[in-house]
Amino acid sequence: MSRLGNLGAKLYRGETAYDFIGRRKLWYLVTLTLVVISLTGLGVRGLTMGIDFQGGAVFTTPSTSMSEQQAREIAEDTSGRGADVQRLGSGALRVQVTGLDTQESGKTREALADELGVRTQSVNADLVGPSWGEQVTDQAIKGILIFLALVTLYLAVAFEWRMAVGALVALVHDLVVTVGVYAIVGFEVTPGTVVGVLTILGYSLYDTVVVFDKVKERTKNLTKQDRYTYPELANLGINATVVRSVNTSIVALLPVTALLFIGSGLLGGGTLKDISLSLFVGLAAGTFSSIVLATPVATELKMREPATREHDRRIRARRARADSRQEDGEDGSPAVGGSPGSPARGGRADSVAAPAGGPRTTGGGAGAAPGRGR
Repeated sequence: MSRLGNLGAKLYRGETAYDFIGRRKLWYLVTLTLVVISLTGLGVRGLTMGIDFQGGAVFTTPSTSMSEQQAREIAEDTSGRGADVQRLGSGALRVQVTGLDTQESGKTREALADELGVRTQSVNADLVGPSWGEQVTDQAIKGILIFLALVTLYLAVAFEWRMAVGALVALVHDLVVTVGVYAIVGFEVTPGTVVGVLTILGYSLYDTVVVFDKVKERTKNLTKQDRYTYPELANLGINATVVRSVNTSIVALLPVTALLFIGSGLLGGGTLKDISLSLFVGLAAGTFSSIVLATPVATELKMREPATREHDRRIRARRARADSRQEDGEDGSPAVGGSPGSPARGGRADSVAAPAGGPRTTGGGAGAAPGRGR
């Protein structure tokens, strides 16, 4: 078995663990930093909205040696508006000018054809009206809001409202980071981008549900055991699924990386670039948030529940008494609760959970001297 496989098996059995819950403040800080950077990029640069959202015209030329700069200057001089030019894999140029009406687009098309020395009909022109762009924007926003509402309702029913809140926080994080990256790198937002965002939100939800299911399994008998606190059981649930989540994400990112860096970089595919960037950023952010954000937030809320707080208080008090008896037994002083001069005997100390989620024994186990640690 590979090292990663061995690690995954140990994490699943609780033989080793990373304390995700105990270090949640660190992850909150990392998450906050990512969100602040994303919002700063969004506020400073803003989103580059595609033609489908603003209206305008898209011109596609035949294969040509004309430079992108030349085509941009011709389109801007003719239309009086900014133009975005991309070279496609076939050698053709894609010239996009927002806010053009039918008459203005005809002039720009003729100017491009004259410069290329071809007939006007050889330059393909697609015109998108501003009303269509508004409809696309409205439908995209509605789609995302409906998705988030249904997700919250499902998780509240399938698990509990605390986990629904944790999942919603993680989804909002994924959405903000993805949009922020789009603003920072200046990629164009197209309907393909919206499809990509909805896809990664669904993937992030799937990853979060897998973790929540394991956490629910570990914590369902919380009050029937006196060994682990709720945060420790939740942490065991995360560790049992973390390797699976990472492996699944790596496999999913490989083809997306090919689309982003090979498809759009070498072949010049505009649509590939738009959708692949949202998938790449969203998959990475979704894996991160499902592990270190969703469950810690849900656990934070669960720890405020009176029954959970009382249960965890009893566990910690019992461990403190066990540690005290062990220390008294080791230094030869009387055990807590015993009569002066009595030896530190009377059975082994209680087993407790390690901070990282794995079990530890503060007292003697089988074969150990009573009242002594191993």
